[in-house]
Amino acid sequence: MLAGACILNVAPSFAGPKVVAGPSADPECFVPWTAQTKFFQYPTKKGPYRIALANGFVANTWRIQMIQTAKAYAAQPEIAAKLKEFKVVSTGEDVAAQIAAINNFIDSGYDAIVTDAQNPAAFKQVIKRANDAGVVLIAFDNILDTEDTINVNVDQKGLGVYWADWLIKNVPNGGKVLEIRGVAGTSVDTDRHNGIHETLDKSGKKWDVVEVVGKWDDPTAQKATADAIAVQKHFDAFTAQGGDTGVVQAMLDAKHPMVPFGGETENGFRKFCAKFSGDGLKCASGGTGPAQVAVAIHTAIVALEGGILPQSIKLPLAEVEDPNFKDDENYYSKQSDNFFVGNSFPTCHINFTAQEIMGQTKDNK
Repeated sequence: MLAGACILNVAPSFAGPKVVAGPSADPECFVPWTAQTKFFQYPTKKGPYRIALANGFVANTWRIQMIQTAKAYAAQPEIAAKLKEFKVVSTGEDVAAQIAAINNFIDSGYDAIVTDAQNPAAFKQVIKRANDAGVVLIAFDNILDTEDTINVNVDQKGLGVYWADWLIKNVPNGGKVLEIRGVAGTSVDTDRHNGIHETLDKSGKKWDVVEVVGKWDDPTAQKATADAIAVQKHFDAFTAQGGDTGVVQAMLDAKHPMVPFGGETENGFRKFCAKFSGDGLKCASGGTGPAQVAVAIHTAIVALEGGILPQSIKLPLAEVEDPNFKDDENYYSKQSDNFFVGNSFPTCHINFTAQEIMGQTKDNK
C-alpha cells in the first residue's frame, strides 16, 4: 500500500492550464476577446517541442494556403530551433476522423496540437483528454465552444455584419441577394451567416436572400452561382464567404450585371473588384489570411514556455473597400488568383511573402 502511494505521488498529474491574472505575455499580439476573458498559464515544458496541425477540410485554396503557411512558419529559423517535430494531418469533413487524429497525437506524446475544427461542439472529450495529458490544444479559425482551451480567431460574426453593412449601404432599396456559404456545420460558416442575416433583418429594408453552398472553394462556388443565376435570373447583390473569384467569374460567364459584393480576401476577387469597379462591382473585401495558423502555432509555443495567454485571442481583420483597391498594396496583379491576401500580423511579428508560402507543399507531412 505504501509502495503504491509512493508511485501515485511521483506520477505526473495534469488538469489543464491554471487560470491566472493578466496581462498576457505579449499584450500586442495576444489580445483578449473581451474585458471578461480569463487568462491561462500552462506548466512550463522544456523544448524543443513536438507540435501537430490537425486540419479537417482541405479542398479549397484557403485551407491549402493555411497548410503551406504553417509549414513556412515552422521552417523559419527562430521557430525551427524550438521544434523537434512538426506534423500536419488533414482528415476531410469527417468530424470523428479529426477527433481520432487529435487523440492519436495525444497518445503519441505530442506537446501541442493546433486544430481548425470541423465542428465547434464535438470536441469536449478530446479537450479533456488533452488537458489531462498536459497537451496544449489550440483551436483557430473554426474554433471550439469551450472555455477549457485556447481559441484564436477573428470576429467571424462581425465579418458577416461587415459584408451586410456594405450591401445595405450600396443597395439603398433592398433587393435579392445571393449568399454563397462555406462548409456546413463549421463555426465560421454559422457565425458569418448569422452576422449577415441579423444585420440585413435589422436594416428595415426588404431582402430576399437565396442561399447556396460554395465550400469556400472557387470551382464549387462558381458552379453554385451559375446554377442560381440560371434559376433566379438576376440578383441585386452578392455576398460570399470564400470562392469569391469563382462567383465573379460565374457572373461574367452568365453576363450578369456587376452589382455590389461583400466578400473575402482572395487575390483574384480583389483583382476583379479593381477591374470592374466602374461597371458596378462595388466591393468590400474583408477577412483574415491563412496566416492565423502561424499565430496559433506561436500561441502554442508561448503556452509551452509557460507564458500567460488569454483563453480567447482576437485577431484583426484585413479590410479594403471600393474605391481603395490598389495593385501591389492590397492585391497583386502578378500573383495567382488562388492566393489569400492579408498574411501579415505585425503585432505578432508574423509576415510572409507569397514566395515563402507557395514554396511549401500542401501534403500531410
